Amino acid sequence: MKRIMVWFFTVGWVAAVAGCSSNAASATTPQAAGYPTDAWALWQPGPWLRGANIYQRRVYPELDGELFYGPGPFGPPYTQKDFDALAEQGANWVVLSVMGPYTVTPPYRLDPAALEHIAHLVDMAWQADLFVTLAVRSGPGRSEFSILRDGLNDWFGPEYLHEEVWTEPAARLAWAAMWQTLAQRFHEHPAVVGYELMVEPNANDIVGIYDPETFDEHYQGTGYDWNVWYPDLVAAIREVDPETPILVSPLDYASPQWLGHLKPVQAPHVVYSVHLYEPFAYTHQNADTPDAWHYPGRMALNDASEAAAWVDQAALEEAMSAIAANLPHADARIAITETGIMRWEPGAAAFMRDRLDAAERHGLNYAIWMWYPDWPALNQPQGDHAFNFRLGSQANHFAITPENALWRAYRAMWRRNTVRPSLWGAIPQGATAPPLAEP
Repeated sequence: MKRIMVWFFTVGWVAAVAGCSSNAASATTPQAAGYPTDAWALWQPGPWLRGANIYQRRVYPELDGELFYGPGPFGPPYTQKDFDALAEQGANWVVLSVMGPYTVTPPYRLDPAALEHIAHLVDMAWQADLFVTLAVRSGPGRSEFSILRDGLNDWFGPEYLHEEVWTEPAARLAWAAMWQTLAQRFHEHPAVVGYELMVEPNANDIVGIYDPETFDEHYQGTGYDWNVWYPDLVAAIREVDPETPILVSPLDYASPQWLGHLKPVQAPHVVYSVHLYEPFAYTHQNADTPDAWHYPGRMALNDASEAAAWVDQAALEEAMSAIAANLPHADARIAITETGIMRWEPGAAAFMRDRLDAAERHGLNYAIWMWYPDWPALNQPQGDHAFNFRLGSQANHFAITPENALWRAYRAMWRRNTVRPSLWGAIPQGATAPPLAEP
């Protein structure tokens, strides 16, 4: 099985790194210390993985301009420095939320440049001593704009919106081939500990149905039924990779409310993943919203027009308990592969601290949306900066502000990590040891 080792933050280990006495006490073995020693064990109750997402997609100069997302075919640009900076904060996990390495339109085929670019991102994460989950946003019959479909006819036209994967068997077969290609490429990579089959499956939104039972009445057994064909993706991966954990999200953009609607697949090492942004009306409210929702306090639970309810630490704990209990089967494993809040929301730091504390109590791995690259074009008034917590809580502030409250809340959680993908006794070339965990 894939082996992983841990950094032990003992006095002896730190002394050895600093070049002090070689007589420092020997480290406990991972097995004796109860740490995971393979990829599947990382998904058992812990949490063992605390980190962040990075986001990349294909660049469309006619939509993005020449520099906003960078000069290359994929953006925004990430460098080794960006991955190192995430690890230095204490994170041990990065979810690569990226474009798939196949073309979106037929004839569906491998895009070698995209595959090599993904491999470069994985290698930078490994160099930074971060575990990696590959999460595919786009691929045969599904463009990036499907996840962003509320922007249709606003900043992109219908020619960019491809969602044929839900209606065309050829696209679904190609999606399986794409995942088999990825598994063949990465199944022996020491950093890769998960494959997320599709970022935010959203067939129900395409057909405009938001209740699982009503959706089943109309679309069960069709191509829109994720339960029908996601097992084919699992099978394609398992033909070439019997071990790497596979992450499956429910419909409605990986909504926890649809988790119980996801039918389990008969395959080893499957994790069920959700994206957790509720109450959406609070976590995504505009910076200039009058009478903004505050945490703790009364707020709409989803749509801003809904009746308000009181949300506090107890309410967040209750919501997390419901997620942990709403599993496809009794032995299922669950993870939160996206969670976060726009940086200017009133009470954001307290909200995320309480949310992540609840995840900790239930032993769930979690990744924050998101860790931004050091790319100045994003940090402009018209840029993509809403979730860039490093800029602080003021919407019109665009400079890195290291000691803002939300950043401190995330960093305190990340520094609870004890596990790293590096081999025992050897730091990857060019990497540095992660910081000591805060008490």
